[in-house]
Amino acid sequence: MAQARTKPARSDLVLQRLTALHPKLIDLSLGRIERLLERLGRPDLRLPPALHIAGTNGKGSLAAYLRAMLEAAGYRVHVYSSPHLVAFNERIRLAGAIIGDEALVAALEAVERHNAGDPLTFFEATTAAAFLAFAQTPADILVLETGLGGRLDATNVLARPELTAITPISLDHQEFLGHTLAAIAAEKAGILKAGVPAILGPQEPEAAAILTARAAELQAPLFRCGPDWQARVEGGRMIWQGDGVTLDLPQPALLGPHQILNAGTAVACARRLRAVTVPEAALSEGLLWVEWPARLQRLRRGPLADRLPPGAELWLDGGHNPSAGHALAAMIAQWAAEDRRQGGEPRPIAFTVGMKENKDLAGFLAPLAAAAPLAAGVASAAAAPPAAVAPSLQAVAIPDDAHCHQPAAIAAIAAALGFAAEPAPDLAAAIAALAGMNHSRPPRILICGSLYLAGHVLADNG
Repeated sequence: MAQARTKPARSDLVLQRLTALHPKLIDLSLGRIERLLERLGRPDLRLPPALHIAGTNGKGSLAAYLRAMLEAAGYRVHVYSSPHLVAFNERIRLAGAIIGDEALVAALEAVERHNAGDPLTFFEATTAAAFLAFAQTPADILVLETGLGGRLDATNVLARPELTAITPISLDHQEFLGHTLAAIAAEKAGILKAGVPAILGPQEPEAAAILTARAAELQAPLFRCGPDWQARVEGGRMIWQGDGVTLDLPQPALLGPHQILNAGTAVACARRLRAVTVPEAALSEGLLWVEWPARLQRLRRGPLADRLPPGAELWLDGGHNPSAGHALAAMIAQWAAEDRRQGGEPRPIAFTVGMKENKDLAGFLAPLAAAAPLAAGVASAAAAPPAAVAPSLQAVAIPDDAHCHQPAAIAAIAAALGFAAEPAPDLAAAIAALAGMNHSRPPRILICGSLYLAGHVLADNG
C-alpha cells in the first residue's frame, strides 16, 4: 500500500535537485542515461533476469500481478514502476520491500555525483538510481515497467531481458509518441528484442499488426492474447487457456472486467519465464492477494469516506484516458447487472473528476456518460425514472498542480456530455455535495481521472 506522504527532507532535496538538471520534464532519449550508467559502472549489466513491460493501460496492474505471483512462489522480486501515488519510494521495490529512505538517498546521491551536473531528465536520473539499488541488492527477478513509450524510454537500455510484455495500446501521450495508434505501437514495440519471447495483451488490430511485424523482424517469439492464449470468467472462476492446457484459477482481487485480461497476461508471462518456475498454486495465490492502490479501490474509512451517508460507497480509480473510461464504464455496467440480480434497481453512480490538462477529458468522460444513467437514480420532484436522470459530477482541480484542467472547464465539458456537473472548490466539498444529494438509494461515488489526484486522495484520506 502507499506510504505516508511525509518524507525526510534530505530525499526531498535530492529529488528536487535532480528535477532541475534538465529544462524539460520529458525528453525521450537513451544517450544521456547510457553515458551516466557507464560512469556508474554499468549497474544495468548486474541486474537479475528482467521482465520488461510496456503498453498504455494495465502496465501497473500487470506488474502487481507478477509481483504477487512470483512472491507467492517464494522468489525475491525487484519492481520498478511509475508514477508513485504518495511517496516516491513506492517506485522502487527491493527484493519485495519498498526502498527505505536511506537506501534511496544513497542511490540518488550517487547518480547526482557521477552525473556531475550534466543535462539529465528526472526519470533518467531515478531510473539510473533504481538500477544501482537493484544491482546492489540480491533478487531472483526484476519486474521493470517503462515510464513512457518504449523505444526511447530510459528503461530500454536493458539489452537482453528475460521476457518482454506489451499491455493494451491506446491513444495517450500523443505529443511524445505520435498521433496514431500505429505510431504509438511502433514506439511501444521498441522494447522487443531479438530472440527474446514477448507476451502480448489484447490489442486493437492496427497495433497488433505493428507489434507482430516488428517481432517477426527480430525473430522474437510471440505469445498473443486471442490466437495463443485466452482468459475468461466462467462459473465464478477465471479460466485460462494456452499451451494446450486449461487452468481453473480464482478471479483476481483487482476489480473490473478488464482485470481478467490483465491477470491473464500475467499468467501468460509467468508460464513463459525460464529463469524461475511459477507453479499453479502460486498463480492462484497471487491472484487472490494482489494489491494495486487506486485501481478501482474502495475507500472504507477516513475523512472522505466518513462524509458518506449510511450504505454509500466511495471508490477511487486513477485511469485517465479514453480506454480507462471504457474500463470504468464496463465496471459500472457490471455493478448495475449485479444490483438487478439481487432484485433491485441499479445503485446511483456519482463522480468526482480531476484531470491533467494534456489528457483527453471528453474522451474519458464519454463512456461514463453512456454507462452512468443505467445507475443514476437521483430522486427529483419530476419523479423521472432512474435511466432518465443525468448522473451527478463534481469537478475538482488536482491539488498543487498548475497543469490540470480547471473545475469550471471540466464541468462545462461534462455538462455537454449529459452530466449534471458543477465545479467544486476541493475534494472534501465535492464528496460532501454528492453525499448530500437526494439519491433514491445509497450511491456509489467514484473519484477518477488522474493518478496524481488519486495520490492526494490516498494521502488525505489516510
